Amino acid sequence: MPEPDLLVAMRIVATSRALDHAEWPDGAIPMRLAADDVLLVGADFAPPLEDPHAIAEPESGFAGVWLTADEATEWLSRWCEWRLPDDRPAFAQGMVAGLATKLWLETDRVLVAVPAPFAVDLQERLG
Repeated sequence: MPEPDLLVAMRIVATSRALDHAEWPDGAIPMRLAADDVLLVGADFAPPLEDPHAIAEPESGFAGVWLTADEATEWLSRWCEWRLPDDRPAFAQGMVAGLATKLWLETDRVLVAVPAPFAVDLQERLG
């Protein structure tokens, strides 16, 4: 399995309306952590938002690894105790393998992200 790397990301806090109408940069993954909070993975800038009080800062606190759909299915079947979303793409978060995990699920691959200090633990659990 590949090793986790630090993710390039932006943390954006803004009104839910502003986030609902944001036009995210091509290739960036908007993980909606809460109604007013997005972890924008794969971007080193925030797009213009309809919120004059929005906060956007670089986020270097997460490490992640892309798994193929087959690798992710096999790994998650052993380590994830909750139901994954059926639709793709989809964002989900919860405990997986004893780690606070964020998942970005696509049809052919899955991004598994954890707080950066736990990258080694994730690597160990990936086997």
